[in-house]
Amino acid sequence: MSVDYWAVLWDSERDQWRYVPRQTIGPLTFGMSWENAVAAMAEQGFTAEQHAMGSWHSTGRAQWRVEFVKAHPARGRPAVLCYFVAGAGLTCVLVDGLLGPQVTCEGIRVIGRVPSELSKDMESYAIEHDAGLRSSPGGGLTVDGFEIELGAQRADDAVVTWALFFKTGEIAGTSWDIAPAEVWHHW
Repeated sequence: MSVDYWAVLWDSERDQWRYVPRQTIGPLTFGMSWENAVAAMAEQGFTAEQHAMGSWHSTGRAQWRVEFVKAHPARGRPAVLCYFVAGAGLTCVLVDGLLGPQVTCEGIRVIGRVPSELSKDMESYAIEHDAGLRSSPGGGLTVDGFEIELGAQRADDAVVTWALFFKTGEIAGTSWDIAPAEVWHHW
């Protein structure tokens, strides 16, 4: 039995990704096909498992989830989950707070953080750049236009941040419209 199921990777152990809102996150580009995403992630050392999710919001458009795992550390959970909608390609990328890459947006480290510290960094950025703030469904603060939803997940006796990066495009208005319901239950 593994005793480090809840262990969090140090930033030095994580892949380092950059996020450009509505454009790219690490090796992934919003709108790309799942086949191209699998190839891009394989170049980064990830293996993939694809799951059909049925119709997206009863529109008749097929939806898929692709789970990406790194061989080391192998802890039985994906580091990255990507969501695709037929005709729109990659719409959402959920990065796990325990095992996912460290994602930086405008100099702010987003993944595996103490939620209150990340909220302070978001608030400081918003003040410095005269930008608005919004509250994620989980209560985390994000800067308007970052297109990030934050959540917290258990890390032994503490919690750390996970994040959903998304592009609503022309098919949705908000993250709630584009992300599957399972996203909001990530632990």
